[in-house]
Amino acid sequence: MSSGHSEARSLAVLLAQLDPQAGLAERHLWLIALCAWLRGNAQSVPETLERLALLVDTVQAQPETCTRLQAWWQALAGAVDITPLLADFGFAPRTALFSELAERLRLKLLPSSPETIDAAELFTLALPSAFDAQWLAALPDDLAQRLVGLLSDGPGLHARWQRTLLDAMTYCAGQILSTGFAPELRLRMSESAREAQPFAALIRDVESLRIEVLHSLRTPDRLEQAAQGLRERLDACRAAATTVYAHFEENGISVGLVFRLRQLRARIVRVRELLECVLSPTPALHAARLLGHLVQVAQERHSLRAVLATNSSLLAAKVAERSAETGEHYITRTRAEYLAMVRNAAGGGAVMAFTTLAKFALYGLALSAFWGGFWAGINYAVSFVLIQLLHFTVATKQPAMTAPAMAAKLKDLGSGEAISDFVDEVAHLVRSQVAAVLGNVLVVFPAVLGLCLLIAQFTGTPAISAKEAAHVLEAQHLLGPSLFFAAFTGVLLFVSSIIAGWTENWFVLHRLDSAMRYNPRITALLGSARAARWAHFLRNNISGLAANISLGLMLGLVPAFAGFFGLGLDVRHVTLSTGQVGAAAASLGLGVLQQSAFWWAMATLPLLGAINVSVSFYLAFLLALRAQNVSGVERTRLYAAIRSRLRTAPLSFFLPSRQAS
Repeated sequence: MSSGHSEARSLAVLLAQLDPQAGLAERHLWLIALCAWLRGNAQSVPETLERLALLVDTVQAQPETCTRLQAWWQALAGAVDITPLLADFGFAPRTALFSELAERLRLKLLPSSPETIDAAELFTLALPSAFDAQWLAALPDDLAQRLVGLLSDGPGLHARWQRTLLDAMTYCAGQILSTGFAPELRLRMSESAREAQPFAALIRDVESLRIEVLHSLRTPDRLEQAAQGLRERLDACRAAATTVYAHFEENGISVGLVFRLRQLRARIVRVRELLECVLSPTPALHAARLLGHLVQVAQERHSLRAVLATNSSLLAAKVAERSAETGEHYITRTRAEYLAMVRNAAGGGAVMAFTTLAKFALYGLALSAFWGGFWAGINYAVSFVLIQLLHFTVATKQPAMTAPAMAAKLKDLGSGEAISDFVDEVAHLVRSQVAAVLGNVLVVFPAVLGLCLLIAQFTGTPAISAKEAAHVLEAQHLLGPSLFFAAFTGVLLFVSSIIAGWTENWFVLHRLDSAMRYNPRITALLGSARAARWAHFLRNNISGLAANISLGLMLGLVPAFAGFFGLGLDVRHVTLSTGQVGAAAASLGLGVLQQSAFWWAMATLPLLGAINVSVSFYLAFLLALRAQNVSGVERTRLYAAIRSRLRTAPLSFFLPSRQAS
């Protein structure tokens, strides 16, 4: 009871402060205070509705207060135009992703002023909480009608509200029209959508509805006909915009264009919402529902994560899809493919032996941190590209590519056969990784050892000094930070796969292969035949080149930049680390077998490979799950099926079956 008296006293103080002749900021501050009183502790919707009912009862019982409230409302409506709020609130001003990110960051960091004629700014100040959407959605029709009756003493408010809604529809339709005719979207629509020209007639349909709504001699049939015509036009516009996605599937994704499409479709939905408000037999109730929806829009508008996640989902899907296409080549399913993987990995290990020695040579130059990291990155990148061109394999490059290929198997897990197929893929993948790691490691170690012995034989001095060798063994110690560095290297491996997928998507989106093949300046410089060969080569290899070059540069430069900031990060790539241990063993001779540091380093190597592979695979698999929209997969059934396969056929994870798959 005391709580009710306290609320009544607070309301009385609030109503006593109501002054329709006050300045702009004071009138808006009173509105903000009123909404805060209604909200209370923002815990109970019924309590808020009780406060609203108390407000209506109190004002109705005080004619003088009612007059002041109506005068205040007329001053508010005259100063603030609600049309842009209804039509444009929640949309980016320039339909560009990065400008929208900057705008959302500004809204987060900079305070707003109540001294404004911007209805959107005032709206977010008065109704800043998600709780406001809840009580507006629960507002009963009778209470909404009583509240409207307080604000106007005649039917003029309803007519003004209808004109405001129609103006908002016209404004929104104009934005849809301009976006629909933008060359970036129009050229990517299907031919039938361009010929139908649904956007061209949208404004005319909105104006036809306006005439039927505001005309004093309108008939229900004519009004319904105009409304149905507008609905069909909006559906046609939405269908035309949807055809752009088919172009993306074939020709690459642009995050900026996806953002514009989402804005376009959201504006179409907004026009439909405004249309239902215009036609509603309970305008007060629909107005409350519309305002509640705008409160939800305001909450989303302050989220940087939401706009990035929403508009990058298709890009993630395309990157994962292109990685899946590449990853299929790294999964062995037959004994012949398994042996071919071992041979390719052995070739990669032989190349990495020379990479290891080149790294020690660069270390001997005593370059500064940046230039040492830069040339180390160039060394890695050249080696990785050479391995790609020779069709060899580096084991740790595979997981980030194979994870999306596996996730593609998770689209339909409704049957036991689908789960069995997925477990087969897991076995194939693990087996492929074992073959690749063994091929790399079992060749790079003896190759580096033999090269170092040859260098010592011809020069009379070891390839690396005993001090350097001891440092190598100490750096690879199992009890040191090597395992953490291996996990960090797995992250870099995953990032390189993302760069590869993004680069290929960008290359396809901008049709650079076609430009290289047919551009007159390029063909004049290279000749038609050579330009065609180069275009074909880049189209088939751009993803691998981007992955290998980016990975090499990151392996070299990231530790240098981390050292500049005092982070102490380093990389541990299993193939390179194995080669370094081989070089240290060659320098120290047979006596290294008696050193515990050597055996600690040898014990580290298999764990480095496992961590490199598992971290990059895990991150890529998560991305692929999100891209394939299968995050709700029954993982318990999958894990149980994998454990069952381990119990019944453990060798299938390490050796291929004799029968061809």
